[in-house]
Amino acid sequence: MTGSSGNSPSPTGTVRIAPVAAIPRVLEHLGFEPVATLAEMGFDIQLFEDPENVIPYAARSQLLERCADKTGCRHFGHLVARSTSPSSFGITGFLIQQLPDVATAIRAFVRYLHLHVDGAVTYLEEEPDSAFLGYSITHPGDGVTEQIADAGVTAAFNIMRKLCGETWHPTKVCFTHGKPENTHPFKQYFKAPLQFNAAKNGVAFSSICLKSPLMGADPELRVLLQRQIDLLENLHSDDFTEQVSRVTHSAVLMHQANAEYVADLFAIHQRTLNRRLRNCGTCFREILDKCRFDIAQQLLGNSSLNISDIAAILDYTDASTFARAFRRQSGKAPSAWREHYRQHNT
Repeated sequence: MTGSSGNSPSPTGTVRIAPVAAIPRVLEHLGFEPVATLAEMGFDIQLFEDPENVIPYAARSQLLERCADKTGCRHFGHLVARSTSPSSFGITGFLIQQLPDVATAIRAFVRYLHLHVDGAVTYLEEEPDSAFLGYSITHPGDGVTEQIADAGVTAAFNIMRKLCGETWHPTKVCFTHGKPENTHPFKQYFKAPLQFNAAKNGVAFSSICLKSPLMGADPELRVLLQRQIDLLENLHSDDFTEQVSRVTHSAVLMHQANAEYVADLFAIHQRTLNRRLRNCGTCFREILDKCRFDIAQQLLGNSSLNISDIAAILDYTDASTFARAFRRQSGKAPSAWREHYRQHNT
């Protein structure tokens, strides 16, 4: 698999290679010859030489998981992501470093991540005293693994550290998957409390840092980068349903999954949102149900959270209501789906 150039719009479910370009180096560090190891997995090492190359999101997830299995290193995804920085995310990463403050930068990162990756979203939750930068996979069938979650959380940490400075530390680092046998690499790197089997993947931190100005931001460069972003937005423009789906996925995790909230994000009235979705052959309820189902699959497959906790995370009134909704989508009860998933993914 050689990937393709990142100079043209990426096909559905793809991601730039830059955030995982360190895979050959990590393999070598762990004592494995990278060219042969990657070839064994069907990947040409030249794919990793150009950060603009793109690969299917599912292929990246599967590659990280296979590398973890091959090396016996269950924190392989974390090690790979240690080298990520804002520039790993292309023009979006360059833009956020030219914005006036941390809050504006993170909001822009959330807004424009889809130009870099189709298959995951980030979101920013803001409370008076705390904030949370989260990472979630939007298409569970594209490879929901511990490795991709670890990589996403590590990348979020690195972006915050770059924007806020080396003295910044999160108040908590969260993973939806279970606690690994060896947590030392995570403790050593994050230097913060770790929570496994959490409701969300991401980093929690004091909201005070969001007000911090970005030193060295260049307003003129920001204007130029924004123009390029706007051009890319037009090139990557997808249908309205997909845009609403991305926003709704994040809204579910923020307990804001209602049509009024989503419409406000698009600066339109709720009636306009519903009309445009009808014109696309769908409705907000269908999109919401699909987003809840996607998140439920991730939590059932990769965490040990009980059914009642998952129901609460997804804002169902109770576990029975969640179970009925999940069965309509999958044909199986949540507990049966979880058992089947683990039998075929362990």
